[in-house]
Amino acid sequence: MLRAGDWVEILGKDQILRTLDKQGRLEGLPFMPQMFSFCGKRFKVFKRAHKTCDTVDKTGGRSLPGTVHLDLRCDGKAYGGCQAACLIFWKEAWLKQVDTADVAIASPSSDRPLNAGKSAVCTENDVWKAVRRVDSANPAEVRYACQATELPRFTTPLPWWDVRQYCEDYTSGNTSLGRIVRGALYAAYYNGTLAYRDKIGRPSRWFYDAVQSLWRGVPFPRKKGTLADGTRAINEPQLEPGDVVRIKSYDEILSTIDRGNKHNGLFFDAEMVPFCGGTYRVRSRVKNFLNEKTGKMIALKTGAVMLENVWCQARYSDCRMFCPRAIYPWWHEEWLEKVSDSPARAVDDGGRQMSDAA
Repeated sequence: MLRAGDWVEILGKDQILRTLDKQGRLEGLPFMPQMFSFCGKRFKVFKRAHKTCDTVDKTGGRSLPGTVHLDLRCDGKAYGGCQAACLIFWKEAWLKQVDTADVAIASPSSDRPLNAGKSAVCTENDVWKAVRRVDSANPAEVRYACQATELPRFTTPLPWWDVRQYCEDYTSGNTSLGRIVRGALYAAYYNGTLAYRDKIGRPSRWFYDAVQSLWRGVPFPRKKGTLADGTRAINEPQLEPGDVVRIKSYDEILSTIDRGNKHNGLFFDAEMVPFCGGTYRVRSRVKNFLNEKTGKMIALKTGAVMLENVWCQARYSDCRMFCPRAIYPWWHEEWLEKVSDSPARAVDDGGRQMSDAA
């Protein structure tokens, strides 16, 4: 079983095609066209993808076997220019573990290929054809099928109370024991004190913030916005990739979002709170993305940006704690301030430069 930090070599194209069905899938997981460009190359395992979050049907946590994330994201080129930059799922059957001492070797290994005696059912053209779904009601409408849109088909429900997932979070190297303990304490506090309720939870939220302030921890991350009307004039985009920005304080951002925690329809999530006040570099702008439920391309009403090394750490998520999917949140420019002559702070996947307090 592969663990976070292990080095692997992605098998050759012909070897991988022998593992796929006619729809370009293995156990329901699509092999996407852009993944061919990584064949024969070596990468480090980012996280073990033994579980993930359901962003299609919103059912909570999902389980999937024999899968990992490498530090490789979808470029969207095969999917109409989608800019979501999702982490790619890789079946272990498509990978070969290599020794650390051999990592510097540039050429692929010459070992006998897996499934060498098996003829391929799938071709590269089949993989490309599977990118688009045919809508019988409207054949002319373009709908895409990628790993994100097909997620319910290659995963199974994972109840939050199944402790085996947390054991694997730790043994796989995905999460530290300290982070798991802090996550359990937060979940017990959040649900046990009804901190999410407006009137009942007000004293418990005040107490939470008071305790966190003692060691400069993250304040309660699920407060409601204070803007009476969340709709504001949409300004022209100002930020570009490479710009260094400071994320405004949590209180400043609360004053720009409504009671539904939205600004012009863009949601501010609890997982974004730990990054407030930090300085980061703009990774890219995001305007177009796939609706994961329908497969249709959608354009944001207002532009947003993604920041380098700023992704969801699943610290406060309902029913999907410690999901390794590392989705990039989208930041409205209203929540950011461009700064000059200020080095961007890099935050690794463990968030070690942020407070580890829950």
